[in-house]
Amino acid sequence: QVQLVESGGGLVQAGGSLRLSCAASGSIFSINVLGWYRQAPGKQRELVAAITSAGSTNYADSVKGRFTISRDNTKNTVYLQMNSLKPEDTAVYYCNLTTTSQVSFWGQGTQVTVSS
Repeated sequence: QVQLVESGGGLVQAGGSLRLSCAASGSIFSINVLGWYRQAPGKQRELVAAITSAGSTNYADSVKGRFTISRDNTKNTVYLQMNSLKPEDTAVYYCNLTTTSQVSFWGQGTQVTVSS
């Protein structure tokens, strides 16, 4: 079993910053991709950013230039630095880990609220 524990969410004013962290533990043998998704009320869960084991990154168009994903392989931790936050970034943010065998695990989610 793999456990993903997110932290760093909260309430921030528009234009502010937050840093999310997600620590993976358990039976981790081969991590392929670590990513962050978000789900706003009444909307589908969407990919925010992802990073492969080789360090390649992918971002949603809506966050390019504002968010940065990074990972610390020694700590099995992935981070999401969020700058210039907008009210439309308000959502529950979920950490995702996908192994090389395409098995996917999810964190419990952390709320990010951006006030205008």
